[in-house]
Amino acid sequence: MKKVSVIIAAYNTEEFLDECLTSVVNQTYSNLEVLIINDGSLDQSGAIINEFAKRDKRIICFHNDERKGVGAARNLGLDNATGEFVYFIDSDDFIALDTIGRLVENIGEHDMLTGKRVRLTNKEDSKIGNMVEEEADDGMIIEEIEEKVQEGRVRLRRGIQRSFRGMSILHTLVSRDYIKVNNLRFSEEVDCYSDLSFIVPIISEMRTFPFLTRCYYFKRRRNDPISNPALMQSDREKKVLDFLSIYNQMKDQYGMNQRAGSYLDWLFLNIYRKQIIMLFSNQGCIDEFFNKVAVSVDKIDVSKRKKLNVVVKRELKLLRKRKLESYKRLIGLHHFARNTKRALKSRQKMYIYLYRSVFMRMPLKEKTIVFESFLGKNYSDSPKYIYEYMLEHNYDFKYIWVFNKTGKEIPGNAKQVKRFSLAYYYYFATSKFSVSNSRLPLKLNKREGNIDLQTWHGTPLKKLVFDMNDIYSANPNYKKHFFNQSRRWDYLISPNQYSSDIFRSAFKYEKEMLEFGYPRNDILYKKDNEESIQNLKESLQIPLDKKVILYAPTWRDDEFYEPGKYKFAIQMDLHKMREQLGDEYVVLLRMHYFIADEIDTDGLEGFVYNYSKYDDIAELYLISDILITDYSSVFFDYANLKRPILFFTYDLEKYRDTLRGFYIDIESEVPGPLVKTTDEIIDAVTNIEQVKTQYQETYDRFYDKFCGWDNGNAAENVVKTVFGEDVK
Repeated sequence: MKKVSVIIAAYNTEEFLDECLTSVVNQTYSNLEVLIINDGSLDQSGAIINEFAKRDKRIICFHNDERKGVGAARNLGLDNATGEFVYFIDSDDFIALDTIGRLVENIGEHDMLTGKRVRLTNKEDSKIGNMVEEEADDGMIIEEIEEKVQEGRVRLRRGIQRSFRGMSILHTLVSRDYIKVNNLRFSEEVDCYSDLSFIVPIISEMRTFPFLTRCYYFKRRRNDPISNPALMQSDREKKVLDFLSIYNQMKDQYGMNQRAGSYLDWLFLNIYRKQIIMLFSNQGCIDEFFNKVAVSVDKIDVSKRKKLNVVVKRELKLLRKRKLESYKRLIGLHHFARNTKRALKSRQKMYIYLYRSVFMRMPLKEKTIVFESFLGKNYSDSPKYIYEYMLEHNYDFKYIWVFNKTGKEIPGNAKQVKRFSLAYYYYFATSKFSVSNSRLPLKLNKREGNIDLQTWHGTPLKKLVFDMNDIYSANPNYKKHFFNQSRRWDYLISPNQYSSDIFRSAFKYEKEMLEFGYPRNDILYKKDNEESIQNLKESLQIPLDKKVILYAPTWRDDEFYEPGKYKFAIQMDLHKMREQLGDEYVVLLRMHYFIADEIDTDGLEGFVYNYSKYDDIAELYLISDILITDYSSVFFDYANLKRPILFFTYDLEKYRDTLRGFYIDIESEVPGPLVKTTDEIIDAVTNIEQVKTQYQETYDRFYDKFCGWDNGNAAENVVKTVFGEDVK
């Protein structure tokens, strides 16, 4: 039974290491030595590696005091490997339980054998991978599992590009004798593409490349390329420089070999079309990189250049002749043509093109403000109260409100524009100010001189963005997109010190924090009186002789049909509640705006009122005597009224431990009881005075911590800070 040396280079991958190492030490093929090189990690990777080493004598640890790079780490592993074969895996990936065994059984007389790499997008996908390994009986993937457990077969690939298109030696079993004879090493001069110095000599020697079907390696794409990026999530400049360096080195050494030279030229032309041309959309980058790229272009086989399209061929010719200014003009035309072609594909693409190339070059309107609340869904929240304060005090500005459907009845003479209309792009490009309570689309590049006021939309209970380890939403690029979108914020409103601290961490926010409380909560202080409450009840057609229970739950990150479409099922028995509470109470429903389903209230007329689409939840707070919620931030705002709150936490363990996690201890810090059934809700409502007495001390502490900045003057303080005190 031949020994396999598994080499794993690790750097700051503590959240993935356990899964990676578990998949290796639990292999059905047991004759392994596992060489783990901790390459100067600054997190807990070293401790995790040491813990595994204590439990498994096959693990050999190396700890670098400082980071030396993946190439140096793998070379250290090669220098200490004693197995007949070597196998490489990244510390943030994992393999099927029989992967190494299949490779060893099928390698035969070949010097190397590789299998299939499956790309994953997030932790949820990796769970599917584990289910495949364990042959789980999940009906959705059972056919796939049955296929994968069949015996694979070895295919001899002649296509170099297909075999090594990823420029990676991962998931390849290689004879250690072959490595020694050919002196195969990883480059220590670059971080990205260091595998090429290992791969190119193989290509120069071999004519066919054995591939084992149904032998799986699960390659993860990390969802946090900002805090802890994988190497290939480095910025474009870094990747281009590293590629040019290793390309030049390999071309000088192996360029005369037809197979190796052809492979390297194919790589260069791909990188040029997909990376370098994009990099050169910035004229400043052309000045910096022009000569470096030109040196590499000189090395391309002439026959390869002849097969290119006329534009790229002309660009390469100008690079070879070092005609910088002519090259700049041609690249400019290249990008103009590409952008124009893209713009002609749809109306939205044309609008974005006009936004970037025309509208953003127009003069900035110094006295124009664009307002948007909840992605144009309604007229509400802090943007509404900032706008109304400015109206009331006669600020001399032109106001633009963005809605999904225009024609809203709102005070003042604000111009209403439809979201994603041509006017929408025009006003966002030309207005000095923008006010929103959620992220603006990535396509809205921020121009110099624009000031963006982000009001946000709640005190955080659930972990946010960069405080979350795993993302279970429909968008695997959530963290990257959030980071890029939040860079445009110039001001961020915070309701309390607790939130300020979290916003700094979770949003990586470093600009000015407006610590005045939320403008949306001003109404809870200014209109908390009998007359205002009665007027609101009448306008909403709520019985004046009934007390009001407001049910306002959050959305669940994992309950979605597709990106942007979510689902929710009410878990309380509203019919039973009507039977026992209907004489004294009515129930208002305010479901989260992400939820796609219409809520069914048939048979509950006169008891349940669905105000899920009502614009301003603060007005619903005012008319409610009791709030029922779960993990929504609404209770932080509602607590300003000092009225009873019940927490319907039927899925607490799943939500806390799996989906999001909490910043506070919900079981001891929230100002009300946690109930999990309809009967417990009914009992708490029936005995609400006892509940108030029981939680009074907790409520007081909660109010002091989370509501201390709100006093009814937040809108005034924000407006004077951002827009000044000048009035008409």
